[in-house]
Order: sequence, then C-alpha cells, then structure tokens
Amino acid sequence: MPFLITVTLLLWVAQRGEPFFAQTRPGKNDKPFRLVKFRTMNVHTDANGQLLPEKQRLTKLGNLLRKASLDELPQFFNVIKGDMSIVGPRPLLMEYLDFYTERERRRHLVRPGLTGLAQVRGRNLISWDERLAKDVEYVETLSLSLDLKILIKSLVILFKFEQVAVPGTISRPLNVVRSEMILLAGMERDLGGRSREMDQVGLDGGRLVSAPSRNRVDKPARAKRK
Repeated sequence: MPFLITVTLLLWVAQRGEPFFAQTRPGKNDKPFRLVKFRTMNVHTDANGQLLPEKQRLTKLGNLLRKASLDELPQFFNVIKGDMSIVGPRPLLMEYLDFYTERERRRHLVRPGLTGLAQVRGRNLISWDERLAKDVEYVETLSLSLDLKILIKSLVILFKFEQVAVPGTISRPLNVVRSEMILLAGMERDLGGRSREMDQVGLDGGRLVSAPSRNRVDKPARAKRK
C-alpha cells in the first residue's frame, strides 16, 4: 500500500493531478466494467488537436511502470469489486468484440485477469491470433495448478522486465488488423471473379475476344474457281 500511494503521488505531479486512467472494458459474458490503471501517457496533441502517437506520449515514469507491469496495480480494486480475477484473459477493448471468431469469444466465459496464459507466453510480442488462442486455451484447461504456474511465471517476468514492448512498435489494434484482413479477402474474391471472367472472354493480341472464337480453328478458305 505505501508503494501504491508513492506511485500515485508521483503521477499526480507528473500528470498534473490525473494519476489514473479509466476505460470501459468487456468482462465476463461481455459485461462492461470500468478498468483502472496508472496513467503512463500524457495527453499532448499536434497542431490539429489530434493526440500524438503513443510512443511520443509515453512518459519516462510511465515507461518504467510499463516495463515492470506496475501500471496494472490499480486493477486490484477491480479484483476486489469482482470485475476481475488475479488470473484470466486480459480485458481488451470494447471495439474488439465484433472482430472475434466464435471460438475466440470463449475468452469471455470467465472473468478477465491481471495476468494470463498469453501474458506469460509471449504477451504483445506474439500475433493476435496466438494471443487469443492462448486465452481460449486457458478457459478450456482452467485449473488451480494452471493458475499457480501462471502466477509464478508472471513474477519471474515482472522481476526480469521481460516480454514488454514499447507501444506502437509491435502490435497494432485488433480491429485494424482484422479489418484489413476482411478488406483483403474481399479484394481477392473480386480479383478471382474478374480472373474467371477473363478466362471466359480471353485475349487476342490485346483485343478482347469471346472464348469460343479463341478456341475455334478456322477452316481454310476454298480456292476460287477460275
């Protein structure tokens, strides 16, 4: 508790009286709750009033807290309230809900946690597909022994500062990644359709011709009678 108070006071000064960051996240069965973290980024904007990239807004103290995963400490209040567990899939953004597969949605069958299987097996250094697969694996193999293994591994990572990436350098938002995949899939379908049309129509010296004429063998012209 003294450490928590000390960090809060330091952030109070560094963040001009706003040491905490709160955001709505989906919990068990997709039920929204307010997640609380230490604020690690400032709110500086560019000339157009848009927030600067995360990498530029991350403060020195915030970077230190992230490396040690100490920015998550206020979430113990979420655990006390019953919104979260110590171990479980990490609570992601609300806007990600529409981009999960049916199997990936199983991650919301349990309460989200402070740490989870994906966090001790790569965290944000692995792809979204791998991270979400680990979340589902945890739900499907849930046990006390698994929770203990995850807790021990989490402590090892915590004290070694392992598997922590600077924001904006490793993973992109899930909704952006999956939207691009959907767009590419649509483009591939369109290109496939056009390719089939071209096969049916054909090309002859740069001139479109119908498929039958392309495959037809013209009969030799009869010699004119004299």
